[in-house]
Amino acid sequence: MAYQFSTDSEKRFQRLIPQFPNKRSLILPCLFLLQADKGFVDKEGMEYIAERIGSPVSLAHVHGVATFYTMYNKKPVGKYHIQICSNISCYLSGSDSITEHSCKKLGIEPGETTKDKKFTVDEVQCLGACGFGPVVQINDVYYENLTPEMIESIISELEKKV
Repeated sequence: MAYQFSTDSEKRFQRLIPQFPNKRSLILPCLFLLQADKGFVDKEGMEYIAERIGSPVSLAHVHGVATFYTMYNKKPVGKYHIQICSNISCYLSGSDSITEHSCKKLGIEPGETTKDKKFTVDEVQCLGACGFGPVVQINDVYYENLTPEMIESIISELEKKV
């Protein structure tokens, strides 16, 4: 069966329609609904969104938006998605050591997910908190002014929760 919004996401989609008279403006919230349902944004889901929104929105429009923003996962990620800013401000503040320590602790490389599917580590270009680097976003929580010791401690605490 082809992808369809969950019941909750369908209700939210119906509430969004009148709020966005410009159909292209629906792409971002629809991608969030897709990601909430599936955990990531895939071609099947993008096709569904383009079809649901309709003309003038095409699969190419949806794909362009989904691949432009780092907030949309293009593949399945672990329960805890660790996104480390690697842009210049964070890099100069030591984000490379945050990536190194995170990956070493979890036994994976950037872009990989642990075998138990609990953690994914990704380097991203900007998390919009340049004055507080190095910055990491884990799921929807920001961690700022990190040190290698701090990220190891955060990961240890998350390991206890899973």
